[in-house]
Amino acid sequence: MDPIAFQVGPLPVRWYGILMSSALAIGTLLAYREAIRQKLDPEQIINLVIIAAPLAFIGARAYYVLFRWSYYSSNPSEIPAIWHGGLAIHGALIAGVLAGYFFVKWQKLKFWQIADIVAPSIILGQAIGRWGNFFNQEAYGYPTDLPWAMYIDGAYRHPTFLYESLWDLGVFLFLLWYRRRKGIRHGEVFLTYAILYSAGRFIVEAFRTDSLMLGSLRAAQVISVIIILSAAGIIYYRRKKIAA
Repeated sequence: MDPIAFQVGPLPVRWYGILMSSALAIGTLLAYREAIRQKLDPEQIINLVIIAAPLAFIGARAYYVLFRWSYYSSNPSEIPAIWHGGLAIHGALIAGVLAGYFFVKWQKLKFWQIADIVAPSIILGQAIGRWGNFFNQEAYGYPTDLPWAMYIDGAYRHPTFLYESLWDLGVFLFLLWYRRRKGIRHGEVFLTYAILYSAGRFIVEAFRTDSLMLGSLRAAQVISVIIILSAAGIIYYRRKKIAA
């Protein structure tokens, strides 16, 4: 697939950018409407996105560059070249959540309530954004003869970007149902998102050929385990505290 959708004069407009922009717009609209339903000021969602989205983007690139520093230290001109790929979702989540936390505290809002509002938007954005990897021909898996294999980089391979996109879409639909259930506390939608996304990412990562590494371990799998244990621990602690 041609990663360039069309040209505006000398400026190429890439599918990756179109998909990421669409994901941000759709996710913002979804959270905006949920804020109205919960009788919160929806303009705070816009303010949050304006602050958190650019920092998440920077975090995604910084995380990737850090784990590939042996290459980028020798090719510093490639550091800003995001059109060549290289955005790590874990870096985006870390930077975005930190930015969101400080923004919410600054505005004297409830962090866990806002986190629950944006959680479905985040996972839907991830589902959409993964298709950018398809157009960039990246984030693919090992060769396979399975009937759904896709021809990428000279071989039929596991379409890991598709696996993750479908998983993320399933998590999104689950969260829409889950957040309407009675008896759940603020924060549990977001924490459930963190657990479910990380579980899917841990499995999908095993099929990828381009994983960022921590020594002999895949960084995304290590981070996923940490997130699962942390989120589950927070849910357990908060429920036990209420029961006591």
